[in-house]
Amino acid sequence: MPGHALNADEARLAVVAASNALADFLRAHPESEPALTEDEDAGFARVRAAGPFQLNTAWKENLLRIAAADLTGAADLRATSDALSRLADAVLARGLDLAREEHPGPARLAVIAMGKTGAEELNYVSDVDVVFVAEGDLALATRQAARMIQIVGPATWPVDAGLRPEGRSGALVRTVESYTAYLKDWARTWEFQALLKARPAAGDLELGLEWLAAVQPFIWGAADRPGVVADIRDMRRKVADSVPAAERKYEIKLGPGGLRDIEFAVQLLQLVHGRGDPALRVRSTLEALDVLVAGGYLARRDGEDLADTYVFLRTVEHRLQLQRLLRTHRVPDGGEPLHHLARTLGYTTDEGFLAAWRAHATTARRLHEKLLYKPLLDAVTLVPTHELRMSESQAAGRLAVLGFDDPASALTHIKKLTAGVSRTATVQRALLPVVLHELADSPEPDRGLLAYRQVSDKLGSTPWYLRLLRDGGPAAVRLARLLGTSRYFTSLLLHVPQSLRYLSDNADLTPRPREELATGMRQAAARHQDATAAIGAVRAIRRRELIRIAAADLLGLLDDQAVGLALSDLTDAVLEAALEIASRGLADAPPMAVIGMGRLGGRETGYGSDADVVFVHSGETDAERRTAAKTVESVRTLLAAPTADPPLQIDLDLRPEGKGGAIAPSFAAYRRYYADRARLWERQALLRARPVAGDPGLAAAWTEFADGVRYRPGGLTEAERVEFRRVKARVDSERLPRGADPNGHTKLGRGGLVDIEWTAQLLQLEHGDAPGIRTTRTVPALEAAAAAGHLNAADLLSLREAWLFVSRVRNDMTLARGVPRDDLPRSGPELAALAQTLGYGDDTERFLNDYLRLTRRAHEAAQRIVYGA
Repeated sequence: MPGHALNADEARLAVVAASNALADFLRAHPESEPALTEDEDAGFARVRAAGPFQLNTAWKENLLRIAAADLTGAADLRATSDALSRLADAVLARGLDLAREEHPGPARLAVIAMGKTGAEELNYVSDVDVVFVAEGDLALATRQAARMIQIVGPATWPVDAGLRPEGRSGALVRTVESYTAYLKDWARTWEFQALLKARPAAGDLELGLEWLAAVQPFIWGAADRPGVVADIRDMRRKVADSVPAAERKYEIKLGPGGLRDIEFAVQLLQLVHGRGDPALRVRSTLEALDVLVAGGYLARRDGEDLADTYVFLRTVEHRLQLQRLLRTHRVPDGGEPLHHLARTLGYTTDEGFLAAWRAHATTARRLHEKLLYKPLLDAVTLVPTHELRMSESQAAGRLAVLGFDDPASALTHIKKLTAGVSRTATVQRALLPVVLHELADSPEPDRGLLAYRQVSDKLGSTPWYLRLLRDGGPAAVRLARLLGTSRYFTSLLLHVPQSLRYLSDNADLTPRPREELATGMRQAAARHQDATAAIGAVRAIRRRELIRIAAADLLGLLDDQAVGLALSDLTDAVLEAALEIASRGLADAPPMAVIGMGRLGGRETGYGSDADVVFVHSGETDAERRTAAKTVESVRTLLAAPTADPPLQIDLDLRPEGKGGAIAPSFAAYRRYYADRARLWERQALLRARPVAGDPGLAAAWTEFADGVRYRPGGLTEAERVEFRRVKARVDSERLPRGADPNGHTKLGRGGLVDIEWTAQLLQLEHGDAPGIRTTRTVPALEAAAAAGHLNAADLLSLREAWLFVSRVRNDMTLARGVPRDDLPRSGPELAALAQTLGYGDDTERFLNDYLRLTRRAHEAAQRIVYGA
């Protein structure tokens, strides 16, 4: 504002209208009226020349000048706050000069401005926060500092030295060495936060700069301390709780949606990211918002909204304080005080002001919650400060230490991601430290970084992508973890990277119900007349849902039972949509039902599972039988056709007569087969069969028929028990692949899934009338058998624990490799990666021991139940 010309009449009217206190001063001191329009240098000159009794008048004359420029629009908020802060510097300097005249001596003493004074954000009425640093005669320096406080406080603003080490109980004056020793050993998080705004303001400025240089490493190393983010969040809660509940809705500073909400969020971002980016080391809130946006740490829109809200709230604070030159942050609850405030802010009605205030408070609170509590901050603090400031050679070495097998390639990816001055590169520079650290903890960091670059290359120019990673809750951390853990997830995501939106919110990772999926697929297919295009739309939905399920599974949001249910529901919906598409326009099409068998029928589908099904129709003529067969072939072809979306292989081998039978038997033929020729194992296979798609009436009739076959009164005959054991022995001896380890095959090995499933199925065949045992699912069948007294508690525990654990292992092997696998890796990186994915860290031996122990117990239980051993 220096040299800015003001109209004297407008300035006087504006001051009188806005401030009763300054109007009273003008009436009592008419000689001060020229101060309304004088320049800054003249005003400060009177402060620097004032004696102890003239200091108050010189101060108020400067307040007149600053208020006049503010109220007439000649100065914006930044200029007003800056002028007030420079006035505080002049006042502090004069107060110290006067104190030294009373207590002369050679001590070096620097006055360090803190808080709003340090940030050059001072209000009209505020404490002036300071700390003192001295060299030489500390007793003399202490007397000078104490006397300065006594001179300045009553005449101008109160001077508060409470932010010094140990607070009001600590020494008023300290040396640089004493201050840094305190910061090293005793300082708490809020004290480092307070130092963000520190600057030398008066006295020995050279000493002040020495002090500032000495404390900088402590400020920007604070985020390396454990729990720093939680400490700042906790401090904000305490500040908010310090305001009485009845007063919070009127508070523009400490209450929800107040100034502190903005300041705490901004300061936390500075502390966390400023370790590696010196551009963030600024003191004022508005300047910090500017550099946070420029550096990509804050979305432009969020930065603009916060800046607008901050300016609004600070302006309201200024108008409140000007009225009587009293320190207040409380908006009046009505009457003339509220009318006065609204008018000085340019609002014609009280409601207009209150509506604007509510809107800004809502913005401040929303963005405070978004920024202060975003998981990316916690993740960034896990990255040591020194890793944010490395040369290329140091970075390569550090990447090797972190576990990247090819640091040179990793550096190439990093350079490509961060090259240039675009906003995309800027935001990537902010994100990559977190991404790299998360990848370093994953089984395949190199592959994960490559995938991250591929996703970024595809979406980097998409406005929402980097905004999601920076601001979308846990999205960035989750994406890195998933890309470094699962080839299956990565391959799915690279074709539809837009699906990573799911990662920001747990609600988006909840598997969709079967009916919702079926409806969506039906609607998507209806938009296409061509069958290939229609099934393409269905398969695209399936891919997105597989991404959702795999992500939720890997992030621990689903247990293995829930994964099986979700994958089965998805397959059911796909089969229903495919059957409708394949039946379009076919003459002589009979009612058809699709019967899920095996893991699909048991709602225990894994990531690598085929769809074991049987198609049944109610047609009677040759034309209907041909149409049914054509429909089945069409379904099988459409779902298996090579496209960018993963295929769903249809397995029809469990139909009557197996591979030699009709691919679409009629219901009548199906019934005849089971009445005349079906073997025991085929009755057993029906225990896991359920209708999954097609005609509801036919499905109900089939279920009634199947129940009569699989759940026969009286259980098995002795001959059937012998047959069951004979077939089970053949499965154990003949179906295990050549060279496979019988102790490490998740499906056919000892204590593997087949062992446990056959045990459950034997109990169902023997006790089909037991309550709850008529289920197609393995664990519920075992639990029902135990509840009915047909399985002891110890065996139930052994079988259930093994089934859940082995299912988890089998799914994780598919997720990790991207292709189905049944045999455990015996050693090396694959075993280490599997153990890590399962939560064992580097302890592969403990994982193998757990696997062998659980499967051994399950095998022993299965042997006792099946063979009576």
